[in-house]
Amino acid sequence: MVRIKPFRGVRPQKEYVDKIASPPYDVVNTEEARELAKDNPLSFLHVVRPEIDLDPSVHIYDERVYQKAKENLEKLIKEGYLVQDGEEYLYVYRQQMGNHIQTGLVACAWADDYFEDRIKKHEFTREDKEKDRIKHVYTTNANTGPVFLTYKAQQDVDSIIEEVTKEAPEYHFTSDDGVIHTFWVIRDKKIIDELKSKFEQIPHVYIADGHHRSASGAKVREWKKKENPNHTGEEEYNYFLAVYFPHNQLQILPYNRAVKDLNGLSKENFLKKVEENFNIEKTGVKSPSKVHEISMYLDGEWYTITPKSHILNDDDPVKSLDVYILQEYLLAPILGIENPRKSERITFVGGIRGTEELEKLVNSGDYAVAFSMYPTTVEQLMNIADAGQVMPPKSTWFEPKLRSGLIVHLLD
Repeated sequence: MVRIKPFRGVRPQKEYVDKIASPPYDVVNTEEARELAKDNPLSFLHVVRPEIDLDPSVHIYDERVYQKAKENLEKLIKEGYLVQDGEEYLYVYRQQMGNHIQTGLVACAWADDYFEDRIKKHEFTREDKEKDRIKHVYTTNANTGPVFLTYKAQQDVDSIIEEVTKEAPEYHFTSDDGVIHTFWVIRDKKIIDELKSKFEQIPHVYIADGHHRSASGAKVREWKKKENPNHTGEEEYNYFLAVYFPHNQLQILPYNRAVKDLNGLSKENFLKKVEENFNIEKTGVKSPSKVHEISMYLDGEWYTITPKSHILNDDDPVKSLDVYILQEYLLAPILGIENPRKSERITFVGGIRGTEELEKLVNSGDYAVAFSMYPTTVEQLMNIADAGQVMPPKSTWFEPKLRSGLIVHLLD
């Protein structure tokens, strides 16, 4: 069973929602956040990227950064821009990006579901990023950004949520990136109890995006549990903020790659080595149309490369991924990218930026070759999580991203 919990959300006053709601902390760097928020003191970037309000010499993991986040959150609440609901509710969050629409249930996830693997993972977390999020949650005493979870679509759950969305929304606005955000509050206790009961029948859910947020939410519970001699397990800190989307509504874009050099090889020798494990055809195709097709941009031309049968292993959920095949049979052995997490010779480009960005990088001369990938599917993600395995780094890019600041969960 999966436990979801209603909570007293801290939310923007309606007239300020479009000014407060911001991109999540992990899709903008400090400089981008500073630019986005410079003329907007209400932007939630002042909470999730609080270093923008400190001297640039201050390191992003400095204790002063977390204290500034706490100060900025408390200021938004004190001045009445954010207000806490008087009772515990569930919420519905819909996003529309072009023709794509996804509608999720906003609720609190139970830390024990994380530790006992009813919330399934498909990525390793990085220790420095995990510590950062733990300190942010602990210092602010709040989950300021939701974890993006998915569940195998349940018609009865989706039907309940669809009925909720027929009512007038609490918020409806379009963000700067053109995504339409609509938000409802579920105040009806009967509907809340029904949704809780339905989720108790779901054996597990999956982290789509937000492994560091979920790890921090669960591990802060452990900190607070140790500090509380009267811990019962029902305290608010036992839960963290999440949005649950049905799997068939998600949109995964490709996570593309560009490499700065050919590892000392000439173009001809590079292609010759690639041909040992891949079929190569000069096609002009910029985006692959199916699994096991990769588009490669080299010297102003687009090639389609397809793995030869001897390197395919479709029985293994990880080894069947195109990002794994590219890494193990081209990036590592030919281009010398042994550890893509740490190598400074490779960059990863989210599919939202398109193949034009790959062409731009290579045409500039700063990069030698780029690879346009077919997106990993939600089913592949779930198969890997079910097998207890992890994806290679930078395997998925979910769009649209969940806005931060639409709702906050306080830990007491």
